[in-house]
Amino acid sequence: MSNSSRPILVTGAHRSGSTWIGRMLALSSEVGYIQEPFNLHHRPGICSAEFNYWFPYISQKNGEEYYSSLKDTIEFKYKVGREIQAVTSFRDFGRMLRDCRNFNKYRMLRLRPLLKDPIAIFSAEWLASSFDMDVVVIIRHPAAFAASIKAKNWTFPFQDLLKQSLLMEECLYPFASEISHYATSEKDIIDQACLLWNIIYFRVSEYQKRNPTWIFQSHEDISVDPVSAFQEMYKRLGLDFSDDVKTTIEEYSNPQNPLDAKKNDPFLFLRRHLKRDSKSNIFNWKKRLDSREILRIKEKTGGLASVFYDDSCW
Repeated sequence: MSNSSRPILVTGAHRSGSTWIGRMLALSSEVGYIQEPFNLHHRPGICSAEFNYWFPYISQKNGEEYYSSLKDTIEFKYKVGREIQAVTSFRDFGRMLRDCRNFNKYRMLRLRPLLKDPIAIFSAEWLASSFDMDVVVIIRHPAAFAASIKAKNWTFPFQDLLKQSLLMEECLYPFASEISHYATSEKDIIDQACLLWNIIYFRVSEYQKRNPTWIFQSHEDISVDPVSAFQEMYKRLGLDFSDDVKTTIEEYSNPQNPLDAKKNDPFLFLRRHLKRDSKSNIFNWKKRLDSREILRIKEKTGGLASVFYDDSCW
């Protein structure tokens, strides 16, 4: 399959900027955007596959169960019947009409599917090999990740990892005792974030060794110079970097944008992606975390973090 027709996967940890990056790549007129089919709350019209756990693991051993459903998603085949059964409100109905229209348009125009999904991180190799995908993996500083998790107060059900025997046996065995410990009772939110970051980016470090053609890009490097970073990604993915694309990237990352999303913004639900002062956002975690939390994060993640970041990044 030529580079101009290969599907694209944008993944990494959640809270890693994958939505911003996925949306900026999807500014290309050659791309059709697909939002998180691996998310437990995905709409069945978008993807008919059913996942029982957060961060599901698909490999050659269990891939047959999911292949057909994900192939339909990547080919923009919207499941109207499945979606109708799940409609419970006017909002659901409106979303169904929008998604069905978009999928039909993308398929008719023969656009390249761009699947944005951090929840698919453990299944990235299977997706890449099964559907001949180009893969973009976003790396986020552990303190920035932890600060974002803390701000959202997003606890994680570590039992979802334990219940996936293939995932534990093939990928996460170095963390088996820690995951078991964290699955027994809810731990401190910063400690949860540290373990989750180590788990995800241990997997990413393994990907780097095995997949030299994949794009591994830190959120911080993109944020320093978004135009140059996206221009390079567009080039590697075989996408046309037009003047309109450049202008929109500048608009959504320039210093006049807010550092954080405005609270109680009545129009927030209308926005497909948030405008940020990307460069200033790099070290926003230093305002969200106290010195003891930062030290704890560095102690718990520093060994693996040194693969991606040097001491100057702390």
